Amino acid sequence: MTAVVLSLPYANAADDVSSDFKSDVLEWIDQLDGPTVAERKMAERSLIEAGPTALAFLPDSDTHLSIEASDRLKRVRELLEAAKAEQQTEAITIRLDQVKTLADALEAISRDSEIEFDYDGDQSVPVERVAAPLSFWHAVDFVLDQADLDINFYGGDRDTLLLVNRSAGRPSRVDSAAYTGVYRIEPTAVTSRRSLNQPDLSALNLSLEISWEPRLTPIGMSIPITQLRGKLDDEAPLKPQQSGDTIEISTGGEIAQSEFFLPMQLPAGQPERIANLSGVINALLPGKRETFELSLGETGAKEKIDSMEVMVESVRKNGPLHEIRIGVELEDAGRSLESHRQWIFENRAFVQRADGSKAEHLGYEVYRQSSTGVGVGYLFDLGDSVADSTFVYESPTAVVQNEVSFLLQDIPLP
Repeated sequence: MTAVVLSLPYANAADDVSSDFKSDVLEWIDQLDGPTVAERKMAERSLIEAGPTALAFLPDSDTHLSIEASDRLKRVRELLEAAKAEQQTEAITIRLDQVKTLADALEAISRDSEIEFDYDGDQSVPVERVAAPLSFWHAVDFVLDQADLDINFYGGDRDTLLLVNRSAGRPSRVDSAAYTGVYRIEPTAVTSRRSLNQPDLSALNLSLEISWEPRLTPIGMSIPITQLRGKLDDEAPLKPQQSGDTIEISTGGEIAQSEFFLPMQLPAGQPERIANLSGVINALLPGKRETFELSLGETGAKEKIDSMEVMVESVRKNGPLHEIRIGVELEDAGRSLESHRQWIFENRAFVQRADGSKAEHLGYEVYRQSSTGVGVGYLFDLGDSVADSTFVYESPTAVVQNEVSFLLQDIPLP
């Protein structure tokens, strides 16, 4: 689905829009029950064209509307929520046109991406400016190349990248990588194997690292084998081994990188390089993480943000602990809650006590799973401070189907 975004002046954030915009939205909502079909259609179209900013002014309840107007409002909401989710999963751009030092550059990247950097070295190293905006990973690589630094993905977290000194002989990050969408892809090794008595087992394996913007951990990432296309420097084609339909790539919320390999047929002749290799990356990308706050003094307390609803289904004693059962439902969940549901169990969940202290959960058990949601029981040591506490749940509230093509070039062969 393609997002519809209105041109200025209605493309601002909800808290920055003019009172005229809000008045227009409210008037269009009233016109959904207008006296003529033409007026009702025009009101629906106007709301859609207003873009996701209008979501803030749509009513929580449509009980005052007719059945037809309620249906129109439902379509509007679905389209605007889809448009909002697509906007949130678009690749961000970084501007480095005003930087002078490493400190300036890291601050500029953090400002635009909300990703922090952990580095205790000299940040006064000069960094060149670049006039054109860059994708997140292109900007990071451009800066790290000039400061002779690299990334230790195992030393950071969801919101922080740990920078380390570069190993001797490490080539330029920019020259080694391909950038597409929210991804960075870098070939790391090429191995070949020739089986003399079983030629079908001969193969050329290309190992790669793929990184994504840390704010957007992909769900169910894969590469269709049938869409891999390659050419060697001797003009011969490089073909994949037909060992399956797709190559599945594992992803996790704490490390914004994964490793995988592409199984290719062993080339004939004596080529020296892979001239080019192209393919497609398929994944579900999560929208912006939102925070749900539900009172534990009220069974059935629930909150809906965008396409996700979270509800406290029950709070009960479990030995010396309390089990808080939470239902999570996601509209238009697609594959995100079928075979690739682990992301939802990685969402942060804790209890905020009345005195401001936090209680982290001691474990969880899944007691219900469906194509649109899950039921999860979290264990907490809360003592007597239950009714006056708040359950806090942090999660992306929408998922978007994402497909991008990639192109790798000039890869040396063994």
